[in-house]
Amino acid sequence: MKLLDHSYGKARVRVMKVIRRGAQHSVKELDVTIMLQGQFAASYTRADNRLVVATDTMKNTVNVLAHRLLGAETEPFGLALAEYFLKSHRQIAQVNIRLTERAWERINVHGRAHAHSFTASNGARAFAEVTATRRAAEVQSGIEDLLVLKTTASEFKGFARDAFTTLRETDDRVFCTKINAAWTYAKLPSSYARPNQKIVEALLKVFATTHSPSVQVTLFQMGEAALKAVAGISKISLALPNKHCLLIDLAPFGVVNRQELFVPTDEPHGQIEGTVAR
Repeated sequence: MKLLDHSYGKARVRVMKVIRRGAQHSVKELDVTIMLQGQFAASYTRADNRLVVATDTMKNTVNVLAHRLLGAETEPFGLALAEYFLKSHRQIAQVNIRLTERAWERINVHGRAHAHSFTASNGARAFAEVTATRRAAEVQSGIEDLLVLKTTASEFKGFARDAFTTLRETDDRVFCTKINAAWTYAKLPSSYARPNQKIVEALLKVFATTHSPSVQVTLFQMGEAALKAVAGISKISLALPNKHCLLIDLAPFGVVNRQELFVPTDEPHGQIEGTVAR
């Protein structure tokens, strides 16, 4: 018997940092997962822990470095964490770090953003993924669970049919999905906030303003738009679950339902995925 591959780490390390600039405060909250690869096989096969970096140490490292280094942008902090582990432990060959952010938005009071009071966004989350070795580091940024919907300008027809096909063709349907997207930077930028914003804006513009013959076409068009919007990314991976909105049959009640009343469903759903590159 042999151990084919292995990795281990610490998941769901949660930190929240209050950044104070006088009376004006901001909040940065992250959920961090660290996974290590390297010379750790003996801990699996021979109960030899001499090279194992304890996962509790990883948690403490996140906390201390967050206190020192965490600022408004997530990606530089992920790179700093990866660099620390690689420099501190020669037995580590690769570090994979995923950092997911909870967004806190200022509460408006009398039309003005409050200096230190916030409401949490319960929907979409931005994230960053860092994969680093001693030779190179790759950064992916992204967005997950960005719920979007449009009430028309979407169709689906001309698909294959067989003995089990019951779906009707349609040239007008509700299109609802949760955008999950991750883009890879070919060259690390000096700042991530603006290019990340431009990519999300490009994705949303395509969704809102283009006619959709299918989710697949929309996915590709969104990928194209993201690559055009930011020259510094090399590829973008998208997952667009088709959150079906089913037309309710009101005919038994003598009512004609003209694309007005639907049942929104989460499952089962279509799962459309793809990667678009230059």
